[in-house]
Amino acid sequence: MDEVRKDCGVIEVEGLTVAFEGQNALDDFSLSVEKGGKIVLEGRSGSGKSSILKSLLGFIKPKRGGIFIDGRPLDGHSVWQLRRLFGYVAQEPQMGAGRTAELLERPFSYRANSELSFPRSKLLELCERFSFDGKLLEKDVSALSGGEKQRAAIMGALLLDRPIYLFDEPTSAMDSHSRTVFTEIIKESGFTALIVSHERILCEAADAVVRMPERKPAQ
Repeated sequence: MDEVRKDCGVIEVEGLTVAFEGQNALDDFSLSVEKGGKIVLEGRSGSGKSSILKSLLGFIKPKRGGIFIDGRPLDGHSVWQLRRLFGYVAQEPQMGAGRTAELLERPFSYRANSELSFPRSKLLELCERFSFDGKLLEKDVSALSGGEKQRAAIMGALLLDRPIYLFDEPTSAMDSHSRTVFTEIIKESGFTALIVSHERILCEAADAVVRMPERKPAQ
């Protein structure tokens, strides 16, 4: 078993380089996030923000560099176990098909979450805060608007009560009220969060904003 690092952040990214089709999408990027820290990644499209999140989840194999989660190296041996520490919300959530309420409950039937019980009281609390009423829960998820899908995806991730959350432009289709609610939850929570966003309200609430370096055009 790999030795666990001591005295390091919950997330440690060291010299990460990611390449697609021979072109580097991310060059020698490093980042440290302490337990409970809330960090916003900000930058132009194509600067590598989403690539960082996908690398942390093990969906992308880096060209160079290392990633450590809670002191453990992320590799082919540890990826499945470490991935269970994360909650992830994409900008355009892919929630499958069916009633929204059923889809929010479905992850609790998976083997990976067999030790978890569905927190119905927490769902009701989140629905109230996000103004997500019973009619929306009964809707087929395909009938939800973009902002409603984002709220549903965030609620579903929060129900799993993960220690680390990755959010990729999670409020891009939300109204101002929902953005404020999401920001309040981020500020008051104890989990660690890495958030890709350009929203001022989230940047002001974060512990730090990391500006991605400008990408040089390919020659």
